[in-house]
Amino acid sequence: MKYLLRHAPWLLLLLAVDAFAALLLWLADVRAFSSMITVILLFTVLLFGAVCCVLARSERKKEEAFLDFLYHADEYHEEMLLKAAGPFRKESVLSLAASLRGKQAAYTGLKEQWEDYEEYVETWAHETKIPLSLLTLLLDNHREELPAALVVKLDYVRNRTWESIDQMLFYARLKSPVKDYLFEYVNLRSCIGELLEDYGPLLEEKDFRIRLSLSGDMVYSDRRGLRFLLGQLISNAVKYCGREPELCFLSSWDEGRCLLHVRDNGMGVRSCDLPYIFEKGFTGDSGENKKKATGMGLYLAKEMAKDLNLTLHASSRWGEGFEMQIAFPVVEER
Repeated sequence: MKYLLRHAPWLLLLLAVDAFAALLLWLADVRAFSSMITVILLFTVLLFGAVCCVLARSERKKEEAFLDFLYHADEYHEEMLLKAAGPFRKESVLSLAASLRGKQAAYTGLKEQWEDYEEYVETWAHETKIPLSLLTLLLDNHREELPAALVVKLDYVRNRTWESIDQMLFYARLKSPVKDYLFEYVNLRSCIGELLEDYGPLLEEKDFRIRLSLSGDMVYSDRRGLRFLLGQLISNAVKYCGREPELCFLSSWDEGRCLLHVRDNGMGVRSCDLPYIFEKGFTGDSGENKKKATGMGLYLAKEMAKDLNLTLHASSRWGEGFEMQIAFPVVEER
């Protein structure tokens, strides 16, 4: 039907020719007109149908050859496309082949460069963890021998460096076509407790007060990914804290979904900036702290939430704090 409708104007033209021939036949001989008009119309319709079948088969072969060449732009499929397209479209096919091969070579080169860069960054990050691990070991073993102020500063530097390296590794992980998430039931209280222990030096330096209102809530997620997401929220709370800083973790349930609320009493986000906080590189109007902002934390948190099938909802009032609600999906047992 597709080809018949496409060539319908030609059928109308043939019928017009038939009408003209029928008029001449009628003028010449009325008795011959009545006996021949049916044969003429039937022959016209059959001829049109046969021509459409031949054209449909030819176009189908061209389309198949063209699609095969798009997916496999090699010499064999180019030759098959040339045979299907015919000599009149040879120049067009050759031009298309040259363009596709050029773009394919450019894509392959860029892909290799990206893979080399990604491998270098990951290797650098893992190699950097070795001296950080040594620094952690020295701090743990000689904490009492070092001045308290120096220990606090070293802890701060170590945790900030760890955070930057993890952010870099998770960024590469999010952009990788291969995912290695391990979904399991995670206890929210224990997961958040581990994070608070990791960020302990930063929280203690700012004199944070921690409030936990969590029961034994179990959520189905990837533990490493969830820790990274929550770590970005804690890091932002530390970065943009005010006087007498406070960090709250509250959980609730709504229609079978677990909702985790992470709330601080820092400077918050202006209402005009709130719709854009998840965009890559967006820092907004955060006052003097804008120099410290990279605009990557919440962007990576949003990307991780997509991979983990979590829903993020941010709310804030400028100067009064910031809250992120994390909605976990409902998991049906099978």
